[in-house]
Amino acid sequence: MSATDGAADWRPSADLEALRLRARLYARVRGFFAGRGVLEVETPVLSEAGNTEPNIESFTTTFSGHRNAGSPQRWLRTSPEYPLKRLLAAGIGDCYELGRVFRNGEAGGRHNPEFTMLEWYRVGWDHLRLADETVELVQAALALAGRRAEVVATTYRELFLHGAGVDPFTSDDDRLREALGDVGIDGEGLSRDDWLDLLMTHRIQPAFPADRITVVHDWPASQCALAKIRPGDPPVAERFELYLGRFELANGYHELTDAAEQEARFGRDLERRAERGALRPPVDARLLAALRAGMPDCAGVALGVERLLMALSGTDRIAPVLAFEFARA
Repeated sequence: MSATDGAADWRPSADLEALRLRARLYARVRGFFAGRGVLEVETPVLSEAGNTEPNIESFTTTFSGHRNAGSPQRWLRTSPEYPLKRLLAAGIGDCYELGRVFRNGEAGGRHNPEFTMLEWYRVGWDHLRLADETVELVQAALALAGRRAEVVATTYRELFLHGAGVDPFTSDDDRLREALGDVGIDGEGLSRDDWLDLLMTHRIQPAFPADRITVVHDWPASQCALAKIRPGDPPVAERFELYLGRFELANGYHELTDAAEQEARFGRDLERRAERGALRPPVDARLLAALRAGMPDCAGVALGVERLLMALSGTDRIAPVLAFEFARA
């Protein structure tokens, strides 16, 4: 169907009550942070740098104005993380942003290329303290629907031992494949972390009760992303994920503040992207400069607003919580 032949799909993909629920959720979020002295900020949607994470693809566009404005190639943000961290390095203190982000190729029943992310940072906190606050925010959101959830917190290791019968740190790859069972996955070229991810999404996560908040913390160091690694046997990434029922809602870290280590992780990301033949976005040099200048010890978390609205609305599809899904945009 062309853009001029929209007679059949001009209507919203969400009903009007779902749009009112979104507005109430935004008001609840802003009230939650205002009461705690966390500042709302806005940061750029277009950047000279992209996201190097191998499993996330960015949209890119070209600026046609005067070249004194900088690089003509611009990348739509996949999260507001990097500019928020620059604000932290500049001394902004506790802050949050509620805004649109963009991820190329992610469209389907539970994904939309354009969606809303809530991201916030707490100075002087670790990932465990921030996980507790994230639970409080989700409970405040559930109250909009007259609900409250049981809360269960567990380490990544305990979760896999009880949910899949394997130790994610010591079981060999063959044991991980065996625990996954027959789910029709072609295992060619999959890494150990890929097998762990498959166990999480296909075996463990689907069993989470609908009325439960599950917090999973202290992940394998190989899945550190932008989190600090805590030495030990084994070392773990100071990271958490929060689930409401089987929906992953939030991903948080005790944030990495070491510029040299961050640059090395960017380099490893780009190597993996090169191996896959994927685009290699420019590294965010301004973020690295901010880390060198000194970002305070802090914890940060990103929460998918549509995922939370899906849980509040009792749907496993994203279209009913969007005014206009991608196919109708």
